Formats: sequence, structure tokens, C-alpha cells
Amino acid sequence: MDTKKKPDQVADNPGLLPYASNVGAPAIRPDDIAGWKVEQAVKTNHFFKARYEEIKEEYRKLIEQYEWNELVYRSQYNFLPIKGKTYFLYQREDTNLFLSLIEPEYWNEIFIGAFKLDSEDKWEKVQ
Repeated sequence: MDTKKKPDQVADNPGLLPYASNVGAPAIRPDDIAGWKVEQAVKTNHFFKARYEEIKEEYRKLIEQYEWNELVYRSQYNFLPIKGKTYFLYQREDTNLFLSLIEPEYWNEIFIGAFKLDSEDKWEKVQ
């Protein structure tokens, strides 16, 4: 132990103290984080809004794919579709739908759309 008498207001390790150790030390003030918090909240809100819009668009596309698949699978066809081949969906005058190999320019039926059967047995609309 150190038996030397130290003067008052002198710390052994002043750099480790959470407060100023002498009168000449700079004042310790907490950081003003209000501006930072507002900036971060704005950034975070933009992120969530953008992500929400992305998810909403993905959902819209998923519903659209579901509806096209439902339409094609409920249509009439008398052949086994080959994956990757393009087929054409038509509507008869009696509103019944049917799938055909014949392209729209060779037939005078109401053309609904062109579709391909993918590897997961989902019908993809061909643009």
C-alpha cells in the first residue's frame, strides 16, 4: 500500500473515472441524440415502407399467377401437356375455355393468353 499522503481532490486513476477528477477538466455532458434518433426513425420508416411495397407487389403477382393457373387448369383440353411447350387459351362463344396447340393467328377464336407448363406443374403466362 502506498502510505504517502495525497492531497485532496486527486484521484489514483483519473482517466477511469466517469466524471471529471479536477477543476480544470472539461465538463462531461451526455451526447444530444435527439437528432440522431429522428434521422434513424425516418430511415427505418422508409425501409419498412419500401419493404411493405415489395411484399405487396410479390403478393399481387402470386395472386395473379394463382388465378391464371386456376383458369388454365379448369379449361378443357384432351391432351397431356408437355412441360416447357407453349399452349394457347381460348374462349368459345358459349364462354367455355379450352387450351389448344393452335396459335391465335391461325384461328378465329377469342384468345385469352399463351401459357407454358413449368417444371413444378404451374402454368406461366407467356408475354
